Amino acid sequence: MAELAPGAFHFPSFLDAAAQRTLAEEIAEVIAAAPLYVSTMPKTGAPMSVRMTNCGALGWVSDKERGYRYEPRHPKTGTPWPAMPQRLLELWNELAHYDKPPEACLVNVYDETARMGLHQDKDESDFAAPILSLSLGADCRFKLGGTRRGDRAKAFALSSGDALVLSGPARMRYHGVDRILPTINTPLPEALAALGVRVNLTLRRVT
Repeated sequence: MAELAPGAFHFPSFLDAAAQRTLAEEIAEVIAAAPLYVSTMPKTGAPMSVRMTNCGALGWVSDKERGYRYEPRHPKTGTPWPAMPQRLLELWNELAHYDKPPEACLVNVYDETARMGLHQDKDESDFAAPILSLSLGADCRFKLGGTRRGDRAKAFALSSGDALVLSGPARMRYHGVDRILPTINTPLPEALAALGVRVNLTLRRVT
């Protein structure tokens, strides 16, 4: 484990290959029950470059009309989100060290050209709870900034099986995915390989 900044902890290769395959199979079941969709930016309606879905009691969604928010149902099918796999709850207990369980797991699926601009996770009402991120598949160039948009950001690679926790003073740091790294090609486990090149799971406590 490396502490990148106060409260920001990187756990390289936390999940071994077998654990990644098992988790990928569970996430494939989530996607089958809650199909991937493309969210749009508030105000402009521009589509995001990642496809996404959720599991847990709540799911993160965004559209032009109502902006960023959490909803209890899938925006396209209208059905409740599938339950969060037990392994994700166990990983939260192992790494987040928070006394309440996560309520949402955002599943982001990247292709080779997708990215995620610098942003804060601030649609939750409980900022005391950490954010737990898990990576599967291709490496990405991840950027971690400060608590102001203009603060200088540091870049590092997130690889398949890595975990990242943003907690305490790092909870409101800007962060994002600058690009997928094509020269470091760790394929997604077979259960997810047809969907993209990288999957990121972000666990959050919302209320």
